[in-house]
Formats: sequence, structure tokens, C-alpha cells
Amino acid sequence: MTDTNAIGLNAGSASQLADKLNTLLANYQIFYMNVRGYHWNVKGQQFFELHTKFEEYYTDLLTKVDEVAERILTLGFQPVHAYSDYVTLSSIEEAKNVHDGEACVRGIVKGYQTLIELQRELLSVASDADDEGTASLASDYIREQEKTVWMLNAYLG
Repeated sequence: MTDTNAIGLNAGSASQLADKLNTLLANYQIFYMNVRGYHWNVKGQQFFELHTKFEEYYTDLLTKVDEVAERILTLGFQPVHAYSDYVTLSSIEEAKNVHDGEACVRGIVKGYQTLIELQRELLSVASDADDEGTASLASDYIREQEKTVWMLNAYLG
């Protein structure tokens, strides 16, 4: 009997990766809802600009939610899918009643910073497990989100 999963990864490593991916998934789900709320509730002089930008961000986040969940399935595990699990697993907290544009942008920066940190940890574990698929996913997300953080910080001045 082999100690590898269907895609040839060590079963123990795959389990560890799935756990990290489920934590990442939970953070993506909470962050997605935060950004969606910012989109709905932002007010002020930058409304049109921020409303449009936030929609771009939450649309991208929703795509990533699906990709992370499908990666967990590819590893042979089940993605968490209850909101109560997301709240428990996520280090990103729910944002409530935020409507000031600058506060929304700061919340997005903080959320991306958390995702980047989690993805760097995931990248390290994936590299150690010779899991190119997960490593590539994390690496691509990090590259995109680092640029987004830079641009948002430039916006904030």
C-alpha cells in the first residue's frame, strides 16, 4: 500500500496542505464578504471610484475562493463550507458598518496583508512537499496581492 494520494503527493503532507488551504479559504471567505460590504456601503467623495474598485476586488476574491476550494479537493480533502467554520478559522475579522472610503481601503490593505502572510506559509509547506500545484497557486496570489497592497498604500498617501 502506498502512502501517496491520487496526484502522487505524500498523504501526510497533503493533509497538512489541506489544513492550511482550509484556513486560507476561511480567510478568503471573510475577506470577500468584507470587501462586498465595503462596495455596498462606501460613501463620500470617492464613492464612484471606490465602489467600482471594490467590485473588481471582490470579483477576484470570489474566483480565488473557488480555486482554493478546488485545490483542497484535488489534494483529496473536503473544503470547509459553513460560515461558522470560516469565522472560527479566519484571522481576518468581519468588518461591520464601515462606510468611510479611507477606512474601507485600510481594511482591504489589512486583509491582503493577512492573505499574503498565510500564502507565504502555504508556499513554504507546499515547496517542502514538492507540491508544485499549490506552490504555484500561492506564488501567483502573492505576486498579485503585493502589487495591490503597494497601489492601495499609494492611494492612501
